[in-house]
Amino acid sequence: MDAQAQESFREFVANRSSALLKTAVLLSGGDRHAGEDLLQNALIKAAGRWHRIDEPEAYVRQVLYRQQVSRWRLKWPRRELSVAELPETGVDPDASGAAELRLVMRGALARLTARQRTVLVLRYFEDLPEGEVARILGCSVGTVRSATHRSLARLRALAPELAALGPAAAEQRPSRDYSPVEVRQ
Repeated sequence: MDAQAQESFREFVANRSSALLKTAVLLSGGDRHAGEDLLQNALIKAAGRWHRIDEPEAYVRQVLYRQQVSRWRLKWPRRELSVAELPETGVDPDASGAAELRLVMRGALARLTARQRTVLVLRYFEDLPEGEVARILGCSVGTVRSATHRSLARLRALAPELAALGPAAAEQRPSRDYSPVEVRQ
């Protein structure tokens, strides 16, 4: 990699790594360390091909998705599942509503399978159409639709409290930062 390409790569990492890290953490089920590892591996692959990449962010995102797909295809998952009980809610539930929603969502996403989590991240966080998700995952649009439906159903079953904190409750509360995954009843 020549000096100009190195500088271009450094600028890309400095400007886009935080947004890419958010996606990687979501793909990893809320595990920041696994998300950092996922992003680091994707950036290493991108650095090796930097001079041949036309759209760097699209390339890195594609590598993230494919690495995550490879992880959930492993016969034995090679990650630890950290489980901790959440502390009791604070005295003022209105001030902690958005944080509570994020904690509940993170916990529920962590309990989904990697495939279910990947489908939901691609569809709702990345806001990709079903056809694009199908292309990225290497499956049919019908498979994406059914996987999305089953993933949302499992998310609702794992965290029924999301229905109370979701869009219907948002109309009664002041504007807050709600999770990208909309839970419908």
